[in-house]
Amino acid sequence: MNPPLTMHRAQGAATTMPPTLPQPLRLLETSPTPPASADVVVIGGGIIGVFTAYYLAKRGLSVALIEKGRIGAEQSSRNWGWCRQQNRDARELPMATRSLELWDQFAADSGEDTGFKRCGLLYLSDDEAQIAGWAKWREFAITAGVTTHMLSGSEASERGRATGRAWKGGVFSPSDGTADPAKAAPAVAAALIKLGGTVHQNCAARGIEMEGGRLSGVVTEAGTIKTRAAVLAGGAWASSFCNQLDVRFPLATIRQSIVRVAPLAQQLPAALAGPNVAVTRRPDGHYVLAISGRGRADPTPQLLRFAPQFIPMFAKRWRNVFPGGLEGMRWGHETRARWKLDAPTPMERARILNPTPDPAGVRETHRRAIKLLPALREARIANTWAGYIDSTPDGVPGIGELPQVPGLILAAGFSGHGFGIGPGAGHLIADIVSGATPIFDPKPFDPARFNASAWGKVADF
Repeated sequence: MNPPLTMHRAQGAATTMPPTLPQPLRLLETSPTPPASADVVVIGGGIIGVFTAYYLAKRGLSVALIEKGRIGAEQSSRNWGWCRQQNRDARELPMATRSLELWDQFAADSGEDTGFKRCGLLYLSDDEAQIAGWAKWREFAITAGVTTHMLSGSEASERGRATGRAWKGGVFSPSDGTADPAKAAPAVAAALIKLGGTVHQNCAARGIEMEGGRLSGVVTEAGTIKTRAAVLAGGAWASSFCNQLDVRFPLATIRQSIVRVAPLAQQLPAALAGPNVAVTRRPDGHYVLAISGRGRADPTPQLLRFAPQFIPMFAKRWRNVFPGGLEGMRWGHETRARWKLDAPTPMERARILNPTPDPAGVRETHRRAIKLLPALREARIANTWAGYIDSTPDGVPGIGELPQVPGLILAAGFSGHGFGIGPGAGHLIADIVSGATPIFDPKPFDPARFNASAWGKVADF
């Protein structure tokens, strides 16, 4: 078994941090000392950062991947693990489709195990309007070459027989699947090292240097890496980092709580979404329970600054997004303060965001899961955890070069979808950096859309 994830507490928050963490995360032995120079520096060792670095290294570029804590230790190991096309926003669907292909291809090319499996995703419902919405999405998906099966009441009840009840309908997406968040990001980082890239944990990026009007280096706590190109894949930290560069990137982080229960003798569906809760089986037999979209919005200076842009999203999800507490302030990832490049930053005081799970959310998640799958009543709760989901006003990520900082590519705001589409996003970012023909159209993800006065629709997920 891999060693458990080391806990790093935010300054002043030691008494509030939970004693439990996500399942053991694969440990990588790396050097905290980065190289003096690289063709590209990738800031952030989550699933987006590691896949970006991997695809850049496959093109023969020298890549340095720097991570303030441990590879995959934040939201990339705290999510459901779903890799889906089903019910994707139209803007994200091409990325999701290509990502499924790339999950398969990565395993074949690298020999590394991410736990990816096309187990199929099953959705069950008694809500006729929801079922009609799925049918409408299927019509659109067919035009994009996506296979999804609408289920009649009898078919849904048969596929969902573990629930012990009848259903009005459902949908099954056979080519979708899951990967293991405890394995995936470290596996990709290991493949990057095999290709000659370098990985540096416990090495925070503090800022950038510029020469001649464009990026010339990335300043880290261990020294400056000279480079002409960098990727900011900082997840929940991306907006505060952008603020240091006088770049406005609207981001709100939602604290979502997860419940993990022990294996059962009875095998339940691999990935099931009922009306109010989702259940996912991990490769080790444990089950992860979560409520889609439910979380706490912890008030912070950053959230207050961008609140007007998030009002439509919060209004649409008022039943699931609740006011939070001081957790976000304690961790410091949404600070509006400016930090110095020659002194420790908030990222070095909080190497790994490990927020407190919401007790009410945990109880409600467990209650709903047992109601959906009564067999879970016999499974003990192994542990609970929380993570911060970096969300944009329209629920779609920002990917593209920042005009204020030529040479710096933003890749953040994946809004809870980043794990499954990590391979496609990483490939696209590598295309942008290297000047290759994009694997799919990058225009829908252009961060410049957040500067417009008119906002696009809020994504459904």
